[in-house]
Amino acid sequence: MAHSGIARLASVDGFSGFPQGLGRVVITHSTYVDGLIPWLKNLAKDRRIQTVTPAVINRVKGRSQTLQLRVSTPIRGGYKLMARKGSSVQEVFVVTELEQSQLQQVVNEHRP
Repeated sequence: MAHSGIARLASVDGFSGFPQGLGRVVITHSTYVDGLIPWLKNLAKDRRIQTVTPAVINRVKGRSQTLQLRVSTPIRGGYKLMARKGSSVQEVFVVTELEQSQLQQVVNEHRP
């Protein structure tokens, strides 16, 4: 997928502005699920996460009272996560070498 190729290129320390060993959050949209960006910034602090990119946001029928972030689908170089709150759902792409269960554990540990 294009996300992983772009994300790998953009994670170069000189480009990202982050100290060596930290990932980065790519801010590409003007709209995000409420509370998502602080969680993603915490997640990017993990040394095993290279890049976190929030993507498409949509409306869904169900409602989630609290913000939820779960690992969904493998992609080349990482995983797609789904963030849900209220009637909104947003895709998040994470470039990492972690396994799916390990990534979900890291996601849960970095909840703000």
